[in-house]
Amino acid sequence: MHRKFFDHWEQLVPTVGIKAAQQFWDHVSRSPGEPDPIASTCFLRGKPGRPQGEGWSRTVHYEISGAGRIDYQYSDSYKTSPDGDEHRVVAILTINYTSHS
Repeated sequence: MHRKFFDHWEQLVPTVGIKAAQQFWDHVSRSPGEPDPIASTCFLRGKPGRPQGEGWSRTVHYEISGAGRIDYQYSDSYKTSPDGDEHRVVAILTINYTSHS
């Protein structure tokens, strides 16, 4: 997560509750590309949905509650360098606690 979203991340549990926050964490840590069995998820269309680079997913829009949405992308084979080990990674792009605009 980019440091500019750290304050938003710290507000997650007080805003949506521990149960919803844990559900989101479980989702992105286990199956970020699958639909969540409880929360509403979808891939964004158009420019906001474009992958940030090769190997990244389209942007997933996750409705964490009526009070929050989190947009993220994931890669199943991310490397920090050409010779580095591949690993799964999720990039949180936006955290929004206001109504849709």
